[in-house]
Amino acid sequence: MEAEAQPSVDKLGLKRDESLGLAPHCPAVGFSGTVVAESGASLEVVLVCNGKCKEFGVDNVGTVPAALTAFAAINAVKPDLVINAGTCGGFKAVGGAIGDVYVSTSVANHDRRIQLPGFTEYGVGKYGCHPAPAVKSAVGGKDGVVSTGNSLDWNEDDMRLMKANGATCKEMEAAAIGWACSLSGTPFFCLKAVTDIVDGDRPTHEEFLENLGRAAQALQGAIVAAVGAIAGRPLSAI
Repeated sequence: MEAEAQPSVDKLGLKRDESLGLAPHCPAVGFSGTVVAESGASLEVVLVCNGKCKEFGVDNVGTVPAALTAFAAINAVKPDLVINAGTCGGFKAVGGAIGDVYVSTSVANHDRRIQLPGFTEYGVGKYGCHPAPAVKSAVGGKDGVVSTGNSLDWNEDDMRLMKANGATCKEMEAAAIGWACSLSGTPFFCLKAVTDIVDGDRPTHEEFLENLGRAAQALQGAIVAAVGAIAGRPLSAI
């Protein structure tokens, strides 16, 4: 979402870039720039958002726009690494709190229930993430499994599968981006900042709106720290 991304665009000094060569008719919006870390090492950063829905005028969210944007950006930019940065719901059962930042260890779906031979595992679609211990240390965050669904709220079947996934975060994009990255073998991991507590006692939408700005600022700090940890290092050392 634009509100999630804009603080990081501003902090990193990225500029709108219409020359990325994203697929025709793709609504995604790109920004790019060279970021110099405190170490003096530089990193070419491209940040791509899903853009707006032309029919409803709101941010494109969920797995379909996420997969489309990731696929288009990977084909256009051919990045060394993809980071899915955004907000999420946390779980008090595993110590999650508003403003926490998580670095993903793997991603999976919790709302693709396909009870057919061979399709159950496909529906869960679990993908491992590129290890990033240096990023986790720089961010000062936690790590764990990011579980993806297409609804802001959840039902009992979702909760059952989130528990089965070992989820520490709930959100709406990561597993789709994991799938898109798997097509080209592009390494990826997620940075997720908590806006709401999934197993808490408040309605998700209220808590999300109340804490979106706070989580976006936490995410900005995490992205800046991650860029600093990545710049000048081989992927094997991040």
